[in-house]
Amino acid sequence: MIYIFKTSVKSKNSIKVLTPQLNEIEAISSWNFDLDDCDNILRIDSQSDIVENIIKILSDFDYKCEELND
Repeated sequence: MIYIFKTSVKSKNSIKVLTPQLNEIEAISSWNFDLDDCDNILRIDSQSDIVENIIKILSDFDYKCEELND
């Protein structure tokens, strides 16, 4: 399943900081940020419900993050 999040991540340096945290989550098949999108989208492919975990990780680094629903 693809999860889509609106975030406050705005730079490649911020992504570098978050990369180890996101890569540690075994349930994630793949992830990417779209910083060209006005909502700084984070897309995650995961078979498990990882929404709360992702929101917590980003908030631990002082980034806003909310899941976008269809």
